[in-house]
Amino acid sequence: MIRTRIFVGTILAAAVAGILIVDQWLAPWYPCLFVCLMLVGFVATRELIRLIAAEHRPREWLVVVGIMLILASNFALPFGSRLNDNWEPVILTFIVIYAVAFFIEMYKYREPGTATPRIAYTVFAFVYLGLFGSFFAQIRWLGDPARTSLMLALAIFVPKAGDIGAFFTGTFLGKHKMTPILSPKKTWEGFAGGLIAAALTAMAISYFGDVFRHGIVEAAAFGIVVGIAGVLGDLAESLIKRDGRAKDASQNIPGFGGLLDVVDSVLFAAAIAYVWFKFG
Repeated sequence: MIRTRIFVGTILAAAVAGILIVDQWLAPWYPCLFVCLMLVGFVATRELIRLIAAEHRPREWLVVVGIMLILASNFALPFGSRLNDNWEPVILTFIVIYAVAFFIEMYKYREPGTATPRIAYTVFAFVYLGLFGSFFAQIRWLGDPARTSLMLALAIFVPKAGDIGAFFTGTFLGKHKMTPILSPKKTWEGFAGGLIAAALTAMAISYFGDVFRHGIVEAAAFGIVVGIAGVLGDLAESLIKRDGRAKDASQNIPGFGGLLDVVDSVLFAAAIAYVWFKFG
């Protein structure tokens, strides 16, 4: 199990690093990021829908199309305006597909009890994978390609390093359960080890460029805060899985479960990283 996780995790990390490096040469369109977001959005959305109880499950085609449109709308404006604000097409797309979800339920309505929960789950999916996923693209528009590559690397590798640190620390030293119901394997020792790993990773990446104005101290603080966000993102997906009576989102990725099990921590972390870099 551990060997499989290390092997697959190394491949995934190398793929992400390759995407960040290659896209620097393809700026300002960043096609690798676009394709990656589309693929992850498509697969993760289908996994998420299958975790929802059948009687309340939203219409798969609507949710998939809606999330793909939200993610694609991040790339709608010409590059010159992206450096200012690129959220307008994202919010507009979200509002339009939100209204479409209502219209479809009105048209299909036959009996009470399912329409409102279905709309609620549809909007939840739009926010969870569409809006949260948009932060990865929005980080790209915060500056020049080299700098935003480091920002994206921090948003992705810091929470994942926290996952790895928590896994190994919890495996060998874990004694005190952190969330016995939501995630029985998580321990407070693993949580502490994960935060240390996240902080060290942020500090290491910061040496490759001028990302943090306050140097190594800010890098360590960023690692701890984003590491906590990653844990919350992991627990959020655990809540969804437990509520859907599933152990993993799927079995698509050996050693990890589903793609949603891989990206759960970075969804929350990317949002915190974006706020940190934009307003910090």
